[in-house]
Amino acid sequence: MTKKATTTKYAALLRGINVGGSKKVPMAELRSVLEELGHGDVQTYLQSGNAVFSSVERDPAALARELETAIEARFGFRVACLVVDGAYLRAVAGACPFPAAELEGKQLHATFFSEQPGAERFAALDQASYLPEEYRLGDRVLYLYAPDGLGRSKLAEALARPAVVKGIDVTTRNWNTVAKLVELTAVPS
Repeated sequence: MTKKATTTKYAALLRGINVGGSKKVPMAELRSVLEELGHGDVQTYLQSGNAVFSSVERDPAALARELETAIEARFGFRVACLVVDGAYLRAVAGACPFPAAELEGKQLHATFFSEQPGAERFAALDQASYLPEEYRLGDRVLYLYAPDGLGRSKLAEALARPAVVKGIDVTTRNWNTVAKLVELTAVPS
């Protein structure tokens, strides 16, 4: 009797697609790319590069590289992809240092990193000068509280400077999207 390989639910977070008319990746084609790579249960969420899928592969970094290569082959441009599993997303949501349930989704954001950034990257930021905006670091994630939204956030602008993010793939999602991805990557009981 052959043992069936178990699958893991993942979320692929694509950076900078479908913004301002550049790097267009239609969600139907993204689903198709993931299916052609052999992944199952493929779904997309919004037009901003969120996909959920199941795979027997256990290495999220390998999945991200595979997806980046396939997207470049299909569309002719590179897109940074971060792939995280459902358990990690649930841990991110559970470790949020801000009262997510009391805030609007546009006020709370999670910036996901391809690797854990060192504290030295943030040393030059004087958090007090950005209040009431705040950030906290977690496990390969930065939680950002921006009461007036990301578009008006001076702290978000400072956090996006090369001294902070150079050499690391990063992508940000608002809390509504984080919560939806947690839901979509949940394993049915």
